[in-house]
Amino acid sequence: MKIKFILAVLLIGLAGFAAKAAAQKPQIIDGIAAIVGNEIVLRSEVNQYTVNTALQMGIDLQKNPEKLKKLRKQVLENLIVQKILLQKAREDSIEVDDSQVNQALDNQIKQWIQQMGSKEKVQKYFGGSIDKIKRQFREDVKNRMLVDKLQQEKFQKIRISRSEVEQFYNTMKDSLPKRGTSVNLSHLLLMVKPGKDAKEEAYKKISEIEKELKAGADFAALAKKYSQDPGSAAKGGDLGYVTRGDLVKPFEEAAFKLKPGQMSGIVETKYGYHIIKMIDRKGDKIRVRHILIRVIPTQQDELKVVKEIKVLYRRAKAGANFAELAKKYSDDKTTRDKGGELGWFELSQLKIKEFRNIADTLKIGEVSEPFKTRFGYHIMKLNDKREGGKWNLQKDWEQLEQMALARKRNAEFKKWVQGLKKDVYINIKMAE
Repeated sequence: MKIKFILAVLLIGLAGFAAKAAAQKPQIIDGIAAIVGNEIVLRSEVNQYTVNTALQMGIDLQKNPEKLKKLRKQVLENLIVQKILLQKAREDSIEVDDSQVNQALDNQIKQWIQQMGSKEKVQKYFGGSIDKIKRQFREDVKNRMLVDKLQQEKFQKIRISRSEVEQFYNTMKDSLPKRGTSVNLSHLLLMVKPGKDAKEEAYKKISEIEKELKAGADFAALAKKYSQDPGSAAKGGDLGYVTRGDLVKPFEEAAFKLKPGQMSGIVETKYGYHIIKMIDRKGDKIRVRHILIRVIPTQQDELKVVKEIKVLYRRAKAGANFAELAKKYSDDKTTRDKGGELGWFELSQLKIKEFRNIADTLKIGEVSEPFKTRFGYHIMKLNDKREGGKWNLQKDWEQLEQMALARKRNAEFKKWVQGLKKDVYINIKMAE
């Protein structure tokens, strides 16, 4: 779990700490620490993140030279992994909405203001205005979200058996930390989805691009100009060589029917509307370009969801069965059939900050007011609450199951990363 934890810290991208922490940085002349594919990791990055991670973990590097050496090695490894995962996310055309990035930035700023006591202290700490801080952190926050989404899509389907949970407990029970306060939660999620107007606007735009292409416009040039795929737009829409199974099904079906030089019509996928052009075919592999126009929800789409979640909140407060409401209306497919039940979580370990903060204010049986996360709008119910203590296999089954599952997913993650490394040129130049 150590790699995953430190990687998560790194991916927050706390570049702004460098301003205050500069005096504590190990003094090493800047240069290349490692080459990862077409990207590099600078010595200054390694030093910066070493200091940042130490601050997060409460380590005084000046008093712990051995820890400094170990931490710098771990940081370099994690930065290499970060570069690999970002390259993989781009290859897979993983994307996050600008609105989600903005929301994550706002949440991060709010968290810092809460931690430091005021907006002025945050600005002084990072040496600039809030807008400047957001600009400074935006790319790093977006990168973190891209990697999070990549990992979610890759590992969320992994499941665990009862015997695996029992084995985990019997092996780890003596080394597990004491259980903190735990909560059992249910939620109902309404996602903000594009309405008819948003779809029509996107289709109109892709149709205009199609007309330009049919009139003889250069495909690569239009991809650079119009495509909303961040992973390929700058490369003229070039996705490189792909095989069956690498692409979403509607895209794949259209792409593999093409001949070199041929262009598809408009193809709809979960990402939006595409036009595809075949560049080359080598056996079972094809190389294609594409232009993507995403279908982006409008303000009216969001206002509609806000109105709907408020209605559901009032119904829940008036005594309607929360589980039945979740089964009927929730957009969370993983919990909908269970009446929105999320299960048991240690309060301090809830990953979604909004869930953690709101769950801590609820009484057993109480339903929260509507709140927003990067996933959409929620209402949440506190089903039960337990104080901390020693772990019990029967009483704490759900939490132990989640811990065992997380351990299994982390092991699979490490194996997957090792596989990715084999396909990426890595040259570590910085000595320990």
